[in-house]
Amino acid sequence: MTPAAAVPAGHGPGRAPTAAPAELLRQLRGRHGVDPVTHVERVPARAGTPAPWPEWVPEELRAALGRRGVVAPWRHQAEAADLAYAGRHVVVATGTASGKSLAYQLPALAALLADPRATALYLAPTKALAADQLRAVAGLELDGVRPACYDGDTPRAERDWIRQHSRFVLTNPDMLHHGILPGHAHWSGFLRRLAYVVVDECHTYRGVFGSHVAHVLRRLRRQCAKYGRTPGGPTFVLASATSGDPATAAGRLTGLPVTAVTEDASPRGGVTFALWEPPLLPAPSASASPEAADLTQVRRSALRETADLLADAVAAGVRTLAFVRSRKGAEVVATTARRALDEAVPGLGERVAAYRAGYLREERRELERALLHGDLLGLASTNALELGVDLVGLDAVLVCGWPGTRASLWQQAGRAGRSGDEALAVLVARDDPLDTYLVHHPEALFGRPVEATVLDPANPYVLAPQLACAAAEAPLTPPDLELFGEGAKEAVDDLVAAGALRQRPTGWYWRHRERPEVDLRGEGGAPVCVVEASTGRLLGTVDGGSAHFLVHPGAVYLHQGVSYVVDQLDLADGCALVHAEEPDWSTHARDVTSLSVVSVRSYVDAGPVGLFLGEVDVTSQVVSYQRRRIASGEVIDTRPLDLPARELRTVAVWFTLSPQSLALAGVDPADVPGALHAAEHAAIGLLPLMATCDRWDIGGLSTALHPDTESPTVFVYDGHPGGAGFAERAYRTAAEWLRATRDAIAECGCEAGCPSCVQSPKCGNGNNPLSKPGAVRVLDVVLANLPSDRPPQQPGPADAADAGGVSAPAGVGGNG
Repeated sequence: MTPAAAVPAGHGPGRAPTAAPAELLRQLRGRHGVDPVTHVERVPARAGTPAPWPEWVPEELRAALGRRGVVAPWRHQAEAADLAYAGRHVVVATGTASGKSLAYQLPALAALLADPRATALYLAPTKALAADQLRAVAGLELDGVRPACYDGDTPRAERDWIRQHSRFVLTNPDMLHHGILPGHAHWSGFLRRLAYVVVDECHTYRGVFGSHVAHVLRRLRRQCAKYGRTPGGPTFVLASATSGDPATAAGRLTGLPVTAVTEDASPRGGVTFALWEPPLLPAPSASASPEAADLTQVRRSALRETADLLADAVAAGVRTLAFVRSRKGAEVVATTARRALDEAVPGLGERVAAYRAGYLREERRELERALLHGDLLGLASTNALELGVDLVGLDAVLVCGWPGTRASLWQQAGRAGRSGDEALAVLVARDDPLDTYLVHHPEALFGRPVEATVLDPANPYVLAPQLACAAAEAPLTPPDLELFGEGAKEAVDDLVAAGALRQRPTGWYWRHRERPEVDLRGEGGAPVCVVEASTGRLLGTVDGGSAHFLVHPGAVYLHQGVSYVVDQLDLADGCALVHAEEPDWSTHARDVTSLSVVSVRSYVDAGPVGLFLGEVDVTSQVVSYQRRRIASGEVIDTRPLDLPARELRTVAVWFTLSPQSLALAGVDPADVPGALHAAEHAAIGLLPLMATCDRWDIGGLSTALHPDTESPTVFVYDGHPGGAGFAERAYRTAAEWLRATRDAIAECGCEAGCPSCVQSPKCGNGNNPLSKPGAVRVLDVVLANLPSDRPPQQPGPADAADAGGVSAPAGVGGNG
């Protein structure tokens, strides 16, 4: 790769010369023989609308903000601040760089200045975001506020001082859950005077994690009511990226009525937004293995494409940030771009670096400073830079692969042009059904509202452990059960029956000496340590839910660019022993999955098609793994594994079809398993378009005859105990979701199915069997009969619970 233009290697710090977005895009898209750009969207510049300072803002605070260059608030900042100061819970959901922090700083700091005993609590999803907010608040130099971070990095010697003296404490939900609430007696003075709770970047609290955080906030409200001076408790101010129905999501998160402020009045530079599909690579040769020959053409790696685009942009003097989904991917993009630049102009590669979690805080701050001052022109980052770091002056953003939600896409794209200049944003598609669909359906990205945040506080697998935590903090009472909402009484009764709680006339008491151990992140059990057998050195950890797939005996495990092979997996001790080795093959675990229906919550009877939502039991077991040549993808062999089965009760959406309808649609009986399997894979790949989930958050199974439904059936289920809200979202948007799935398959240019349409990177059956034409016909039948509007919430059939006694045979689509 030769960069299109190269700045002199000695170009020093400062603002680098830049190309206009349209000109830069023209240079980038000319690098291939075919035009990789499928669509260009122009997002026009917007002027800001200022508002006068609210009368209640103290002059001291106005002056401090004026010294920071804030001469007046934007209209949305003033509106949200007025609501919060009046005691109304509010969520401000506006775009990147819209100044949401001022909306909560104004009422919180005004209250602290007006009442020398008042306190405020700030919650952020990451330590980096809390640290940045600490710098912002401390930089105002307001007397008596004494802001401080209280998290896992806070030295023990400082924690007592913070509890006793800080009036603006910045922390995260994990520390609130593990540290502050269990020690609420030590925090009684702070909680008694708590005026405001700020929940920043609240759109990140989704799924199981969001459901846990919702109950942590209820536990906080409970302790504030116990110690507080006012019956209403503190005022909640939430900040979110633009999201669908932010008031409902914020209300579900806090358990309170919340008013939304969504009209963004901040100024914004224009953005040229391009959708980029990497070119196809040559098809495998006829002499390749049968497994490789079955694969049609695949596309050039999105990582490599992003690295080359980053190198070209840097060579053109454009300050560029590339977002990459994984830590390893960020390192690969940065390394590849550096190598290409050094080949063109020796030394120019030093202007590119990687940025990710795992670096020391000082290293990350130095990288941020170097990017802002022009020492660095290119940075490849994980989404660690999506939140929390106030970057300005960037010219271009590259997004390597769909980031999961439109909210994240606009958060990342918004990092460019933040100083008001014109900017370029490019979404580089991976070889994946959803990415392929999006770059060919720009209407799914532009001009549409972003997704609603999905969480389910009523999930019994979240609610019961959180009630146990609350009881360990103070005995539960009937009013507490109202606070925790739907299902709380049933969960408490189950905890009593299990011996965890004891009921007395004054309430329900925690019976054990130890506190309940509850993981907010819901990552599937205790982590498994990866240890180098010869030295005893701890290399890293993998979450318990992934251990069977990632560190089974014989698995190749990568750590910081070095490969290891697993010798032994001890699940009882949570340890995998490995040795360093550089094999020329990779490993791919294969599993079998069975599923039984427990109950049906609601259903749609659409003639030959049925659509259902309900609870299911999923049993999965990793039974073998393949070794494949790294260079060619050739399967060397398949080796058996002896690992225990895993049980999961969760929520699923499924649809059934009559055999007659499939026959009339031209699906031969022999092709039914492959048709359903392919439809299942594509449906899983497209569900993140409708729900705030990743395909790795969900699983699926398809079978030509399921004993519980007695029909050909496709299941898609949440990959978390009790569900995470994703299947419910799929049920409510079934027609739209399956229409997008059908279009993604039909419009793909391959003949027999490829990673861009029906093949899945997580298929436990090696993507076999698959029928791309059959999948289109299956979905045609479903869409022809399914109502196009939202399905009614009909109760399940009376005998639905009886169906749970039958276990399905292993389906062909496990974990697809």
